[in-house]
Amino acid sequence: MAPISKFEEYDFLVIGGGSGGLGAARRAASKYGQKVAIVEKSGRLGGTCVNVGCVPKKICWNAATIAETLHDAAGYGFKIEQKEPFDWTGFKHKRDAYIKRLNGIYERNLDKDSVEYISAHASLVSNTEVVLKSIDGSEESKTVRAKKILIATGGYPIVPTQIPGAELGITSDGFFDLETLPKKVALVGAGYIAVELAGIFNALGSETHLFIRGETFLRKFDPMIQEVLTNHYSKLGIHIHKNSKAFKNIEKTGSGSLKLRGEGDEAELEVDALLWAIGRAPQVEGLGLDKIGIATDEHGMVQVDEYQNTNLENIYALGDVLKVSNKVDHLVAIAAGRRLAERLFGPQEFSTRKLVYENIPSVVFAHPEVGAIGLTEPQAREQYGDANIKIYKSSFVAMYYAMLENKGPTSYKLICVGPEERVVGLHILGLGSAEMLQGFGVAIKMGATKADFDNCVAIHPTSAEELVTMT
Repeated sequence: MAPISKFEEYDFLVIGGGSGGLGAARRAASKYGQKVAIVEKSGRLGGTCVNVGCVPKKICWNAATIAETLHDAAGYGFKIEQKEPFDWTGFKHKRDAYIKRLNGIYERNLDKDSVEYISAHASLVSNTEVVLKSIDGSEESKTVRAKKILIATGGYPIVPTQIPGAELGITSDGFFDLETLPKKVALVGAGYIAVELAGIFNALGSETHLFIRGETFLRKFDPMIQEVLTNHYSKLGIHIHKNSKAFKNIEKTGSGSLKLRGEGDEAELEVDALLWAIGRAPQVEGLGLDKIGIATDEHGMVQVDEYQNTNLENIYALGDVLKVSNKVDHLVAIAAGRRLAERLFGPQEFSTRKLVYENIPSVVFAHPEVGAIGLTEPQAREQYGDANIKIYKSSFVAMYYAMLENKGPTSYKLICVGPEERVVGLHILGLGSAEMLQGFGVAIKMGATKADFDNCVAIHPTSAEELVTMT
Protein backbone atom coordinates (compact mmCIF):
# COMPACT_ATOMS: atom_id res chain seq x y z
CA MET A 1 0.00 0.00 0.00
CA ALA A 2 1.23 3.48 -0.87
CA PRO A 3 2.22 5.70 2.05
CA ILE A 4 -0.15 8.45 3.22
CA SER A 5 2.08 11.08 1.63
CA LYS A 6 5.07 10.93 -0.69
CA PHE A 7 7.17 13.59 1.01
CA GLU A 8 8.15 14.84 4.44
CA GLU A 9 7.86 18.52 3.54
CA TYR A 10 5.82 20.69 1.17
CA ASP A 11 5.89 24.28 0.03
CA PHE A 12 2.11 24.46 0.32
CA LEU A 13 -0.24 22.06 2.12
CA VAL A 14 -3.96 22.54 1.54
CA ILE A 15 -6.45 20.98 3.95
CA GLY A 16 -9.76 20.53 2.13
CA GLY A 17 -10.48 19.43 -1.44
CA GLY A 18 -13.33 21.81 -2.22
CA SER A 19 -13.51 24.73 -4.61
CA GLY A 20 -11.22 27.07 -2.69
CA GLY A 21 -8.61 24.49 -1.82
CA LEU A 22 -8.47 23.16 -5.37
CA GLY A 23 -8.19 26.66 -6.82
CA ALA A 24 -5.28 27.57 -4.54
CA ALA A 25 -3.45 24.25 -4.85
CA ARG A 26 -3.59 24.03 -8.63
CA ARG A 27 -2.55 27.65 -9.14
CA ALA A 28 0.44 27.29 -6.77
CA ALA A 29 1.65 24.10 -8.42
CA SER A 30 0.91 24.65 -12.11
CA LYS A 31 1.80 28.33 -12.41
CA TYR A 32 4.45 28.78 -9.75
CA GLY A 33 6.07 25.34 -9.55
CA GLN A 34 5.52 24.79 -5.83
CA LYS A 35 5.56 21.36 -4.18
CA VAL A 36 1.88 21.12 -3.23
CA ALA A 37 -0.36 18.53 -1.57
CA ILE A 38 -4.10 18.66 -0.93
CA VAL A 39 -5.63 16.64 1.92
CA GLU A 40 -9.29 15.57 1.72
CA LYS A 41 -10.88 13.16 4.19
CA SER A 42 -14.21 12.51 2.44
CA GLY A 43 -12.72 10.58 -0.46
CA ARG A 44 -14.53 12.89 -2.91
CA LEU A 45 -12.94 15.96 -4.43
CA GLY A 46 -14.94 19.06 -5.27
CA GLY A 47 -16.35 19.87 -1.85
CA THR A 48 -19.92 20.93 -1.17
CA CYS A 49 -20.42 22.62 -4.55
CA VAL A 50 -19.68 19.55 -6.65
CA ASN A 51 -20.99 16.81 -4.39
CA VAL A 52 -23.97 18.17 -2.44
CA GLY A 53 -24.39 21.74 -3.62
CA CYS A 54 -24.37 23.92 -6.72
CA VAL A 55 -23.76 21.26 -9.37
CA PRO A 56 -26.27 18.51 -8.45
CA LYS A 57 -28.73 21.23 -7.35
CA LYS A 58 -28.59 22.85 -10.80
CA ILE A 59 -29.21 19.45 -12.41
CA CYS A 60 -32.30 19.07 -10.21
CA TRP A 61 -33.37 22.62 -11.12
CA ASN A 62 -33.03 21.70 -14.79
CA ALA A 63 -35.34 18.72 -14.25
CA ALA A 64 -37.85 20.92 -12.44
CA THR A 65 -37.70 23.51 -15.22
CA ILE A 66 -38.37 20.80 -17.83
CA ALA A 67 -41.40 19.69 -15.80
CA GLU A 68 -42.69 23.28 -15.89
CA THR A 69 -42.04 23.49 -19.64
CA LEU A 70 -43.98 20.26 -20.25
CA HIS A 71 -46.87 21.78 -18.35
CA ASP A 72 -46.66 24.96 -20.43
CA ALA A 73 -46.38 23.10 -23.74
CA ALA A 74 -50.16 22.89 -24.26
CA GLY A 75 -50.34 26.68 -24.39
CA TYR A 76 -48.11 26.56 -27.44
CA GLY A 77 -50.18 23.89 -29.18
CA PHE A 78 -48.30 20.76 -28.15
CA LYS A 79 -50.42 17.79 -27.13
CA ILE A 80 -48.10 15.96 -24.75
CA GLU A 81 -49.28 13.03 -22.69
CA GLN A 82 -46.98 11.93 -19.86
CA LYS A 83 -47.59 8.19 -19.60
CA GLU A 84 -45.42 7.63 -16.53
CA PRO A 85 -44.65 9.86 -13.53
CA PHE A 86 -41.26 11.49 -13.21
CA ASP A 87 -38.61 8.81 -12.57
CA TRP A 88 -36.85 10.38 -9.59
CA THR A 89 -34.90 7.20 -8.78
CA GLY A 90 -33.51 6.79 -12.29
CA PHE A 91 -32.77 10.52 -12.47
CA LYS A 92 -31.01 10.42 -9.09
CA HIS A 93 -28.71 7.57 -10.11
CA LYS A 94 -27.85 9.23 -13.42
CA ARG A 95 -27.10 12.50 -11.62
CA ASP A 96 -24.90 10.67 -9.10
CA ALA A 97 -22.96 9.00 -11.90
CA TYR A 98 -22.27 12.41 -13.41
CA ILE A 99 -20.97 13.73 -10.09
CA LYS A 100 -18.73 10.68 -9.72
CA ARG A 101 -17.26 11.42 -13.15
CA LEU A 102 -16.57 14.97 -12.01
CA ASN A 103 -14.75 13.64 -8.94
CA GLY A 104 -12.50 11.67 -11.28
CA ILE A 105 -11.88 14.71 -13.48
CA TYR A 106 -10.80 16.74 -10.45
CA GLU A 107 -8.40 14.00 -9.40
CA ARG A 108 -6.90 13.78 -12.88
CA ASN A 109 -6.51 17.56 -12.99
CA LEU A 110 -4.55 17.47 -9.74
CA ASP A 111 -2.27 14.83 -11.19
CA LYS A 112 -1.83 16.88 -14.38
CA ASP A 113 -0.85 19.91 -12.31
CA SER A 114 1.53 17.85 -10.12
CA VAL A 115 -0.53 18.32 -6.95
CA GLU A 116 -0.34 15.33 -4.62
CA TYR A 117 -3.79 14.17 -3.52
CA ILE A 118 -3.79 12.73 0.00
CA SER A 119 -6.90 10.96 1.28
CA ALA A 120 -6.53 11.33 5.04
CA HIS A 121 -7.56 13.19 8.18
CA ALA A 122 -5.42 16.24 8.91
CA SER A 123 -4.70 17.84 12.27
CA LEU A 124 -2.50 20.88 12.90
CA VAL A 125 0.19 20.58 15.57
CA SER A 126 2.04 23.82 14.81
CA ASN A 127 2.08 26.56 12.19
CA THR A 128 4.34 24.38 10.01
CA GLU A 129 3.37 20.81 10.97
CA VAL A 130 0.36 18.65 10.21
CA VAL A 131 -0.41 15.11 11.35
CA LEU A 132 -1.99 12.94 8.65
CA LYS A 133 -4.04 9.93 9.74
CA SER A 134 -5.37 7.32 7.34
CA ILE A 135 -9.15 7.25 6.97
CA ASP A 136 -9.51 3.52 7.62
CA GLY A 137 -6.73 3.28 10.21
CA SER A 138 -4.70 0.90 8.06
CA GLU A 139 -1.57 3.06 8.14
CA GLU A 140 0.42 4.73 10.86
CA SER A 141 -0.04 8.45 11.29
CA LYS A 142 2.58 10.65 9.69
CA THR A 143 3.71 14.17 10.51
CA VAL A 144 4.59 16.35 7.55
CA ARG A 145 5.94 19.87 7.42
CA ALA A 146 4.82 22.73 5.19
CA LYS A 147 6.09 26.24 4.64
CA LYS A 148 2.53 27.45 4.05
CA ILE A 149 -0.75 25.82 5.19
CA LEU A 150 -4.24 26.60 3.92
CA ILE A 151 -7.40 25.64 5.82
CA ALA A 152 -10.24 25.20 3.33
CA THR A 153 -12.40 22.53 4.93
CA GLY A 154 -15.76 24.15 4.22
CA GLY A 155 -18.91 23.84 6.27
CA TYR A 156 -21.84 21.55 6.99
CA PRO A 157 -25.61 22.13 7.33
CA ILE A 158 -26.98 22.65 10.83
CA VAL A 159 -29.65 20.49 12.48
CA PRO A 160 -31.44 22.09 15.48
CA THR A 161 -30.58 19.35 17.99
CA GLN A 162 -32.47 21.20 20.75
CA ILE A 163 -35.75 20.10 19.11
CA PRO A 164 -36.71 16.54 20.11
CA GLY A 165 -36.71 14.35 17.01
CA ALA A 166 -34.87 16.87 14.82
CA GLU A 167 -32.49 14.12 13.72
CA LEU A 168 -35.38 12.47 11.87
CA GLY A 169 -35.15 15.24 9.30
CA ILE A 170 -32.54 15.61 6.59
CA THR A 171 -30.42 18.53 5.41
CA SER A 172 -29.43 19.72 1.95
CA ASP A 173 -26.80 16.96 2.03
CA GLY A 174 -29.52 14.36 2.61
CA PHE A 175 -31.64 15.80 -0.19
CA PHE A 176 -29.22 14.26 -2.68
CA ASP A 177 -29.56 10.84 -1.00
CA LEU A 178 -33.33 10.62 -1.44
CA GLU A 179 -34.12 7.50 -3.47
CA THR A 180 -37.76 8.41 -4.00
CA LEU A 181 -39.55 11.72 -4.40
CA PRO A 182 -41.58 12.43 -1.24
CA LYS A 183 -45.29 13.00 -1.85
CA LYS A 184 -45.42 15.56 0.93
CA VAL A 185 -42.40 17.49 2.21
CA ALA A 186 -41.68 20.25 4.73
CA LEU A 187 -38.69 22.57 4.53
CA VAL A 188 -37.54 24.89 7.30
CA GLY A 189 -35.55 27.97 6.34
CA ALA A 190 -35.80 31.25 4.45
CA GLY A 191 -32.43 31.33 2.65
CA TYR A 192 -31.59 30.44 -0.90
CA ILE A 193 -31.14 26.70 -0.17
CA ALA A 194 -34.65 26.35 1.25
CA VAL A 195 -36.13 28.45 -1.57
CA GLU A 196 -34.35 26.53 -4.33
CA LEU A 197 -35.19 23.07 -2.98
CA ALA A 198 -38.81 24.05 -2.28
CA GLY A 199 -39.13 25.14 -5.90
CA ILE A 200 -37.67 21.85 -7.13
CA PHE A 201 -39.93 19.69 -4.96
CA ASN A 202 -43.03 21.65 -5.99
CA ALA A 203 -42.29 21.60 -9.72
CA LEU A 204 -41.68 17.85 -9.65
CA GLY A 205 -44.99 17.15 -7.94
CA SER A 206 -44.44 17.07 -4.17
CA GLU A 207 -46.89 18.84 -1.87
CA THR A 208 -44.46 21.38 -0.48
CA HIS A 209 -44.59 23.23 2.84
CA LEU A 210 -42.06 25.97 3.58
CA PHE A 211 -41.69 27.26 7.14
CA ILE A 212 -40.17 30.75 7.51
CA ARG A 213 -39.73 32.96 10.59
CA GLY A 214 -40.89 36.20 8.93
CA GLU A 215 -43.33 37.40 6.29
CA THR A 216 -40.92 36.87 3.37
CA PHE A 217 -37.93 34.72 2.49
CA LEU A 218 -34.53 35.64 0.97
CA ARG A 219 -34.29 38.45 3.54
CA LYS A 220 -30.72 39.37 2.57
CA PHE A 221 -31.96 40.28 -0.91
CA ASP A 222 -33.68 43.47 -2.03
CA PRO A 223 -37.25 43.91 -0.71
CA MET A 224 -38.57 43.74 -4.28
CA ILE A 225 -37.13 40.24 -4.67
CA GLN A 226 -38.48 39.12 -1.31
CA GLU A 227 -42.02 40.33 -1.91
CA VAL A 228 -42.45 39.28 -5.54
CA LEU A 229 -40.99 35.80 -5.15
CA THR A 230 -42.71 35.01 -1.84
CA ASN A 231 -46.08 35.94 -3.40
CA HIS A 232 -45.35 33.95 -6.54
CA TYR A 233 -44.36 30.83 -4.61
CA SER A 234 -47.77 30.94 -2.93
CA LYS A 235 -49.43 31.20 -6.36
CA LEU A 236 -47.43 28.18 -7.51
CA GLY A 237 -49.07 26.16 -4.76
CA ILE A 238 -46.26 26.08 -2.22
CA HIS A 239 -47.68 26.27 1.30
CA ILE A 240 -45.72 29.05 3.01
CA HIS A 241 -46.03 29.02 6.80
CA LYS A 242 -45.12 32.58 7.75
CA ASN A 243 -43.96 33.80 11.17
CA SER A 244 -43.28 30.19 12.05
CA LYS A 245 -41.79 29.26 15.40
CA ALA A 246 -39.68 26.20 16.20
CA PHE A 247 -41.45 22.85 16.29
CA LYS A 248 -42.11 21.42 19.75
CA ASN A 249 -41.08 17.96 18.57
CA ILE A 250 -40.91 15.61 15.60
CA GLU A 251 -42.10 12.00 15.78
CA LYS A 252 -41.92 9.08 13.38
CA THR A 253 -45.20 7.28 12.79
CA GLY A 254 -45.73 3.57 12.29
CA SER A 255 -46.05 4.13 8.53
CA GLY A 256 -42.68 5.89 8.38
CA SER A 257 -44.00 9.41 7.93
CA LEU A 258 -43.01 12.29 10.22
CA LYS A 259 -45.39 14.15 12.51
CA LEU A 260 -44.38 17.78 13.09
CA ARG A 261 -45.85 19.41 16.17
CA GLY A 262 -45.85 23.17 16.61
CA GLU A 263 -47.41 25.48 19.18
CA GLY A 264 -50.72 24.12 20.44
CA ASP A 265 -52.10 20.61 20.03
CA GLU A 266 -53.85 21.55 16.79
CA ALA A 267 -50.60 22.75 15.12
CA GLU A 268 -49.63 19.47 13.54
CA LEU A 269 -48.46 18.41 10.09
CA GLU A 270 -47.65 14.93 8.80
CA VAL A 271 -45.12 14.68 5.97
CA ASP A 272 -43.00 12.09 4.21
CA ALA A 273 -39.80 14.11 4.61
CA LEU A 274 -38.54 17.09 6.61
CA LEU A 275 -35.58 19.16 5.40
CA TRP A 276 -33.64 21.59 7.58
CA ALA A 277 -32.10 24.56 5.73
CA ILE A 278 -31.40 26.87 8.66
CA GLY A 279 -27.73 27.66 8.11
CA ARG A 280 -24.26 26.15 8.02
CA ALA A 281 -21.43 25.73 10.50
CA PRO A 282 -17.66 25.52 9.85
CA GLN A 283 -16.11 22.06 9.38
CA VAL A 284 -13.32 22.39 11.94
CA GLU A 285 -13.73 19.38 14.21
CA GLY A 286 -10.47 17.47 14.60
CA LEU A 287 -8.33 20.14 12.93
CA GLY A 288 -6.65 21.10 16.22
CA LEU A 289 -7.26 24.83 15.75
CA ASP A 290 -7.65 25.43 19.47
CA LYS A 291 -4.48 23.52 20.31
CA ILE A 292 -2.29 25.83 18.24
CA GLY A 293 -4.25 28.99 18.93
CA ILE A 294 -6.05 29.76 15.66
CA ALA A 295 -8.54 32.55 16.34
CA THR A 296 -12.20 31.67 15.74
CA ASP A 297 -15.48 33.37 16.56
CA GLU A 298 -18.24 32.08 18.83
CA HIS A 299 -19.52 29.86 16.00
CA GLY A 300 -16.13 28.30 15.29
CA MET A 301 -15.58 30.34 12.13
CA VAL A 302 -11.89 30.95 11.45
CA GLN A 303 -11.09 34.66 11.53
CA VAL A 304 -8.87 36.13 8.82
CA ASP A 305 -7.97 39.53 7.44
CA GLU A 306 -8.59 40.75 3.90
CA TYR A 307 -5.60 38.75 2.64
CA GLN A 308 -6.84 35.41 4.08
CA ASN A 309 -4.21 35.54 6.86
CA THR A 310 -5.15 33.90 10.17
CA ASN A 311 -3.60 35.16 13.40
CA LEU A 312 -0.76 32.62 13.03
CA GLU A 313 2.05 33.13 10.55
CA ASN A 314 2.10 30.72 7.58
CA ILE A 315 -1.53 29.61 8.09
CA TYR A 316 -4.34 30.90 5.88
CA ALA A 317 -8.04 30.14 5.51
CA LEU A 318 -10.79 30.68 2.95
CA GLY A 319 -14.22 29.50 1.92
CA ASP A 320 -17.11 28.48 4.14
CA VAL A 321 -14.84 27.74 7.11
CA LEU A 322 -14.04 31.34 7.87
CA LYS A 323 -15.35 34.69 8.85
CA VAL A 324 -14.10 37.66 6.86
CA SER A 325 -13.77 40.69 9.12
CA ASN A 326 -16.00 43.60 8.02
CA LYS A 327 -16.82 41.89 4.71
CA VAL A 328 -19.87 40.26 3.22
CA ASP A 329 -20.46 36.67 4.27
CA HIS A 330 -20.86 35.33 0.75
CA LEU A 331 -17.46 34.07 -0.36
CA VAL A 332 -16.24 33.08 -3.76
CA ALA A 333 -13.74 30.44 -2.80
CA ILE A 334 -12.14 29.63 -6.15
CA ALA A 335 -11.29 33.26 -6.85
CA ALA A 336 -10.06 33.76 -3.29
CA GLY A 337 -7.88 30.65 -3.52
CA ARG A 338 -6.27 31.71 -6.75
CA ARG A 339 -5.57 35.21 -5.44
CA LEU A 340 -3.98 33.74 -2.33
CA ALA A 341 -1.69 31.46 -4.37
CA GLU A 342 -0.67 34.41 -6.53
CA ARG A 343 0.12 36.54 -3.50
CA LEU A 344 2.10 33.82 -1.71
CA PHE A 345 4.05 32.41 -4.64
CA GLY A 346 3.80 34.87 -7.51
CA PRO A 347 6.07 37.76 -8.48
CA GLN A 348 6.56 40.77 -6.23
CA GLU A 349 3.91 42.81 -8.03
CA PHE A 350 1.34 40.23 -6.84
CA SER A 351 2.26 40.63 -3.17
CA THR A 352 -0.86 42.67 -2.42
CA ARG A 353 -3.30 40.58 -4.46
CA LYS A 354 -6.60 39.83 -2.76
CA LEU A 355 -10.19 39.19 -3.69
CA VAL A 356 -12.40 42.26 -3.61
CA TYR A 357 -15.73 41.24 -2.12
CA GLU A 358 -17.74 44.23 -3.29
CA ASN A 359 -20.04 43.77 -6.29
CA ILE A 360 -19.97 39.99 -6.42
CA PRO A 361 -22.95 38.79 -8.49
CA SER A 362 -25.12 36.09 -7.01
CA VAL A 363 -28.12 34.13 -8.25
CA VAL A 364 -30.85 31.99 -6.75
CA PHE A 365 -32.13 29.15 -8.90
CA ALA A 366 -35.70 29.68 -7.82
CA HIS A 367 -38.82 29.53 -9.99
CA PRO A 368 -38.25 31.95 -11.64
CA GLU A 369 -34.57 32.76 -11.18
CA VAL A 370 -33.21 35.66 -9.17
CA GLY A 371 -30.06 37.68 -9.84
CA ALA A 372 -28.46 40.39 -7.73
CA ILE A 373 -25.29 42.46 -7.61
CA GLY A 374 -24.35 45.40 -5.44
CA LEU A 375 -26.40 47.14 -2.78
CA THR A 376 -30.04 46.57 -1.91
CA GLU A 377 -32.24 49.66 -1.80
CA PRO A 378 -32.16 49.89 2.04
CA GLN A 379 -28.36 49.47 2.03
CA ALA A 380 -27.92 52.18 -0.62
CA ARG A 381 -30.15 54.64 1.24
CA GLU A 382 -28.27 54.02 4.46
CA GLN A 383 -24.86 54.39 2.82
CA TYR A 384 -25.52 57.36 0.52
CA GLY A 385 -28.65 59.04 1.91
CA ASP A 386 -32.10 59.26 0.37
CA ALA A 387 -31.35 62.49 -1.51
CA ASN A 388 -28.50 60.87 -3.44
CA ILE A 389 -30.39 57.75 -4.53
CA LYS A 390 -32.51 57.29 -7.64
CA ILE A 391 -34.43 54.07 -8.26
CA TYR A 392 -35.52 52.71 -11.63
CA LYS A 393 -38.02 49.83 -11.62
CA SER A 394 -39.85 47.76 -14.18
CA SER A 395 -42.38 44.95 -13.73
CA PHE A 396 -43.88 43.20 -16.74
CA VAL A 397 -44.96 39.89 -18.21
CA ALA A 398 -42.23 38.23 -20.28
CA MET A 399 -43.18 37.34 -23.84
CA TYR A 400 -42.82 33.63 -23.04
CA TYR A 401 -46.09 33.86 -21.11
CA ALA A 402 -48.03 35.48 -23.96
CA MET A 403 -49.49 32.10 -24.96
CA LEU A 404 -50.04 30.85 -21.40
CA GLU A 405 -52.86 31.34 -18.90
CA ASN A 406 -50.63 31.11 -15.84
CA LYS A 407 -48.03 33.85 -16.02
CA GLY A 408 -44.82 34.26 -14.04
CA PRO A 409 -43.46 37.58 -12.79
CA THR A 410 -40.56 39.62 -14.12
CA SER A 411 -39.32 42.48 -11.94
CA TYR A 412 -36.16 44.54 -12.40
CA LYS A 413 -34.61 47.30 -10.32
CA LEU A 414 -31.62 49.60 -10.84
CA ILE A 415 -30.25 51.55 -7.88
CA CYS A 416 -28.25 54.62 -8.89
CA VAL A 417 -26.26 57.11 -6.84
CA GLY A 418 -25.09 60.69 -7.33
CA PRO A 419 -25.56 63.15 -10.21
CA GLU A 420 -23.74 60.77 -12.56
CA GLU A 421 -26.22 58.01 -11.59
CA ARG A 422 -23.62 55.31 -11.06
CA VAL A 423 -25.35 51.94 -10.81
CA VAL A 424 -24.63 50.54 -7.33
CA GLY A 425 -27.29 47.85 -7.30
CA LEU A 426 -29.04 45.67 -9.86
CA HIS A 427 -31.78 43.22 -8.90
CA ILE A 428 -33.61 41.03 -11.39
CA LEU A 429 -36.25 38.34 -11.08
CA GLY A 430 -37.62 36.42 -14.03
CA LEU A 431 -36.84 33.89 -16.74
CA GLY A 432 -33.17 33.87 -17.76
CA SER A 433 -31.98 36.07 -14.91
CA ALA A 434 -29.08 33.81 -13.94
CA GLU A 435 -27.44 33.88 -17.36
CA MET A 436 -28.35 37.54 -17.90
CA LEU A 437 -26.63 38.73 -14.73
CA GLN A 438 -23.10 37.73 -15.71
CA GLY A 439 -22.77 40.36 -18.42
CA PHE A 440 -24.41 43.10 -16.41
CA GLY A 441 -22.15 42.13 -13.53
CA VAL A 442 -19.11 43.06 -15.62
CA ALA A 443 -20.64 46.45 -16.40
CA ILE A 444 -21.36 47.25 -12.77
CA LYS A 445 -17.92 46.03 -11.68
CA MET A 446 -16.48 48.56 -14.16
CA GLY A 447 -18.53 51.40 -12.65
CA ALA A 448 -21.28 51.70 -15.26
CA THR A 449 -23.74 54.59 -15.02
CA LYS A 450 -27.37 54.79 -16.03
CA ALA A 451 -26.22 56.68 -19.16
CA ASP A 452 -23.98 53.71 -20.06
CA PHE A 453 -27.02 51.42 -19.81
CA ASP A 454 -29.09 53.83 -21.89
CA ASN A 455 -26.41 54.03 -24.58
CA CYS A 456 -26.51 50.27 -25.14
CA VAL A 457 -28.89 49.46 -27.99
CA ALA A 458 -31.66 47.14 -26.79
CA ILE A 459 -31.93 43.61 -28.15
CA HIS A 460 -35.56 43.05 -29.11
CA PRO A 461 -37.59 41.09 -28.19
CA THR A 462 -35.93 40.12 -24.91
CA SER A 463 -36.63 40.68 -21.25
CA ALA A 464 -33.10 42.06 -20.78
CA GLU A 465 -33.83 45.03 -23.03
CA GLU A 466 -35.86 46.50 -20.14
CA LEU A 467 -32.60 47.06 -18.24
CA VAL A 468 -31.28 49.42 -20.93
CA THR A 469 -34.56 51.24 -21.63
CA MET A 470 -35.83 52.17 -18.14
CA THR A 471 -37.04 55.73 -17.72
